[in-house]
Amino acid sequence: MDRSPISVISTTTRTSALATNKVLRNTYLLLGATLGFSAVTAGIAMAFEMRPFNIWMTLIGYYGLLFATMKTRNSAWGLAFVFALTGFMGLTLGPIVSLYLKFLPNGYQVVTTSLGITAATFVGLSAYAVKSGRDFSFMGGFLTVGILGAFLLGLVAVLFHLPGLSLVVSGMFVLAMSGLILFETSNIIHGGETNYISATVSLYVSIYNLFLSLLNLLGSSSRN
Repeated sequence: MDRSPISVISTTTRTSALATNKVLRNTYLLLGATLGFSAVTAGIAMAFEMRPFNIWMTLIGYYGLLFATMKTRNSAWGLAFVFALTGFMGLTLGPIVSLYLKFLPNGYQVVTTSLGITAATFVGLSAYAVKSGRDFSFMGGFLTVGILGAFLLGLVAVLFHLPGLSLVVSGMFVLAMSGLILFETSNIIHGGETNYISATVSLYVSIYNLFLSLLNLLGSSSRN
């Protein structure tokens, strides 16, 4: 017996929804695991009192591991590389957090507040994207330009030691990373992103940069 068009559409919709929910669930599970692993490597870096990484070493390590992760995201090697990437980023984060704790009079408060705001922002924006069901794909072009511009300005601020520009860049990254969380979550929900490894990397990078940017903004008054 031939199936009616309505039945076919209904079945296709259910299948798509199940696939989307699976990607979203796997993404959140992997994201939680990578954040935990990153926290462990950050703790190791702090325990051994590692010095902050050179900016070029950080960029080479990050983009090298990112490239490897994206190339292998459809295989088991992708999982290995995503943990290598997030573990490396944890190692770069540990010495930075140590500096805030050591040299700021209210360093503990700055770190915990930044962490709390980061967690609340991620949970709030993700919940909004899921519950509202809105399509934020229109933000893709704006985010690409904004993130690239903030990255280039950030390099200028670091190379020429411009703390004022650094604060502007941090503000730009807070907005851009918040937008990226909305964009990527929406992308998963609407079927634009079907690989949970690449989705995890995107959300992890958003959280990482959001936390660092908040650290810089909240710690600026204490540094002064």
